[in-house]
Amino acid sequence: MKALRRLTVRAALPAALAPLGEIVANLRWSWHADSLDLLESIDPELWAECNGDPARLLGGVSTERLAALAKDRKFLRRLQDVSDDLRDYLEQPRWYQRQQELEAAKPANEASSLPSSVAYFSPEFGIAEVLPQYSGGLGILAGDHLKAASDLGAPIIGVGLLYRAGYFSQSLSREGWQQERYPSLDPQGLPLTPLRDVAGNLARVLLELPDQRALHAQIWLASVGRVPLLLLDSDVEENDAAARGVTDRLYGGGPEHRLLQELLLGVGGVRALRVYCSITGHPEPEVFHSNEGHAGFLGIERISELSSGPAKLSFAEALTAVRAGTVFTTHTPVPAGIDRFDRDLVAAHLGKVPGVPVAEVLALGAEDDPTKFNMAHMGLRLGQRANGVAQLHGRVSRSMFNNLWPGFDADEVPITSITNGVHAPTWMAREFLDLAEQAIGSEALATGGGWAAIDQVEDTELWSTKRELRARLVGEIRRRIRQSGVERGFSGVELAWTATAFDPDVLTIGFARRVPSYKRLTLMLRDPARLKRLLTDPDRPVQIVVAGKSHPADDGGKELIAQLVRFTDDPEVRGRIAFLPDYDIGMARYLYWGSDVWLNNPLRPLEACGTSGMKAALNGGLNLSIKDGWWDEWCEDGKNGWEIPSADDSLTGTTDDHRDAVEAAAMYDLIEHQVSQRFYSRDARGIPTQWIAMVRYTLKSLGPKVLATRMVQDYIRKLYAPAARSAAVLVADDFAAAKDLAAWKSWVAGAWKDVAVRHVESHVEGDPTLGGFLQLRAEVALSGLKSSDVQVQALYGPVDADNRLTSVQIVPLTMADERDHTGFFTGDVPLKKAGPFGYTVRVLPHNDLLANPAETGLVAAATQG
Repeated sequence: MKALRRLTVRAALPAALAPLGEIVANLRWSWHADSLDLLESIDPELWAECNGDPARLLGGVSTERLAALAKDRKFLRRLQDVSDDLRDYLEQPRWYQRQQELEAAKPANEASSLPSSVAYFSPEFGIAEVLPQYSGGLGILAGDHLKAASDLGAPIIGVGLLYRAGYFSQSLSREGWQQERYPSLDPQGLPLTPLRDVAGNLARVLLELPDQRALHAQIWLASVGRVPLLLLDSDVEENDAAARGVTDRLYGGGPEHRLLQELLLGVGGVRALRVYCSITGHPEPEVFHSNEGHAGFLGIERISELSSGPAKLSFAEALTAVRAGTVFTTHTPVPAGIDRFDRDLVAAHLGKVPGVPVAEVLALGAEDDPTKFNMAHMGLRLGQRANGVAQLHGRVSRSMFNNLWPGFDADEVPITSITNGVHAPTWMAREFLDLAEQAIGSEALATGGGWAAIDQVEDTELWSTKRELRARLVGEIRRRIRQSGVERGFSGVELAWTATAFDPDVLTIGFARRVPSYKRLTLMLRDPARLKRLLTDPDRPVQIVVAGKSHPADDGGKELIAQLVRFTDDPEVRGRIAFLPDYDIGMARYLYWGSDVWLNNPLRPLEACGTSGMKAALNGGLNLSIKDGWWDEWCEDGKNGWEIPSADDSLTGTTDDHRDAVEAAAMYDLIEHQVSQRFYSRDARGIPTQWIAMVRYTLKSLGPKVLATRMVQDYIRKLYAPAARSAAVLVADDFAAAKDLAAWKSWVAGAWKDVAVRHVESHVEGDPTLGGFLQLRAEVALSGLKSSDVQVQALYGPVDADNRLTSVQIVPLTMADERDHTGFFTGDVPLKKAGPFGYTVRVLPHNDLLANPAETGLVAAATQG
């Protein structure tokens, strides 16, 4: 008989082992080596059976073993050391607190106003295997963001949903077709505690739904080092069956199901934050960060608070105040990756959010299709500051969303870039982490300094360490392909070959990621005969390990997996290439640790960032990749890896099939003539010195760049601190500045239709010569605006054959005279470059409270006439 519910019963810890409960309750153990060693020593065999899950370990360890440990002085000393280390980690000042001290010492007019609290919303969080609340890169990035914030002491609160079935567990049919299984998760068996009020009652949030329905959610708390993570769970008895299923699984269900998830994340998440801060006394967040559009409704709830609460702001005033403290990060480089809902569906559900006119909200999500509501558009309109996740992705995003700022060139769209990073203690093998810490120091490693000291590590030590990690990966591959074969229905005799599959001394290439079509899982199969020759080369063989999940609804992705599995089943190559099902954090570590080369071959520029290659680099892996995402900005071809030449520019207008053929051929050539040649060229000691030189250079050049601590520091300096300053100004004195700015925007928008550059005169002494100046005088119709309400700019630079400005430079023009609602602005344009040259003049709204001149979307440009 099947159980109705499952729960995890934990052994009662003896008093002497009480600190063990505190260690297990904080997910810092998942990236802290001494904690992991301590937990494993409780019962090594059981630890292995539990796949490193402390809750399962404590649920299965015998009372006799616990009693023995409670009397084991050596164990108790180790326990106390780990407990003391955790307490110091949680309480001692860290990087952020030192920055606050530095800022406090500055004069008041120079202080950067570091926020006292930042709320980070994401639909998924990849913290550790024991909390499977992630599907891929977005969630892993969110988990690394929280862990790095904790290491830095940054005051971030995470907000997400608790999915009772997580994403899914993947297996393969005998034919290689992906099969999904959704295991039921017991929150009591996860590293979570229910949030309770001072009276001990479970903390809840409530959302009103159409048709007199309601959505209740319980708040669970996970401790990610110093960072609290709030997870909302709709599987509570107050809900009807449909509402209980809202948080059933990640990215499941139809449009209304997804919309309810995003409403719960955004609206419910803000309400959960208020409850948490009220109960714990934690400072209310000054900055709200939406990690993709899924959480965009957080801005609507905050507007509701200001318009229906004591402040009684108008929608425009509340929107102005909310925007100032909101940061929006876009992760998708393709419109198809954006959540879009029917406007009528959104309208029906938002009608229950008090104080928010539905028509105004629908306008925030408006797009070209009048029947659709676009979550990314809403995110950009609600966030005064926005960013992509790599420099190239920032450029792609500015182009993709250019239509939201008509009249501006794509490079002026107010979307900046902060390149992603990865959490070194989570992703670096213990052996590489120890080498780096010995050479660099743990503090420098954490903050990104001193990586040049890796030169102190001998070639022999780097090579032997990498060989050890490759051997460990080979052992894991053998275990997993045998296990997968059993699940696919093969007999023991048929699987005997798995005991010798792969070789710890063969060049190993890793490829693991989600399986949408643009990541091109099967590009390596473009020429099967050539791939076979590479795999079975008698002198320089190659072995490839592949992993990845396709979305359950993506049959195209599943077919790609099946094609690859059919190739790996070929007896001629099955010992050299494998597909490992059920890619997760646990498997990923082995792949990053042991792979010599990390392969990435997306359709450029459709990879937003692609952090898997960063994790491989921190473990001495060399990247072999299309220059997309982060690799576009940090690739040094032949020094820290290899660039697969991309045909995205040279083959414009050709078929994807032709492009795949060109890029696959380039990939095969690189593996055959450069990668394997360098790996197998050994000195008298048997060491590939050229290869090790690349490994060393990779660690030195990429080590400080790819860290999540660098990423979080960038967010703090470039986005969080400016957002906190803006928010503080707008909320001061009963929102006086927010009211003024909203009124000013309305006034300027009403007058803007008549703002125009009527005439531009130019003058240069003699002929235009390099090093001279062009004197401009522009006549501007101000339409009742003051000269201080506008900024008049001259834009200049070289021109192409169509008279379009390139390499545009901007110089502001100054007011020279004003009469009859007309302003006369003058300035000098430097003639810095010989050749065809052009200029134009435009007018933008100006207000010191705007974060960017393009923010309002209003511009009046000079026209020929």
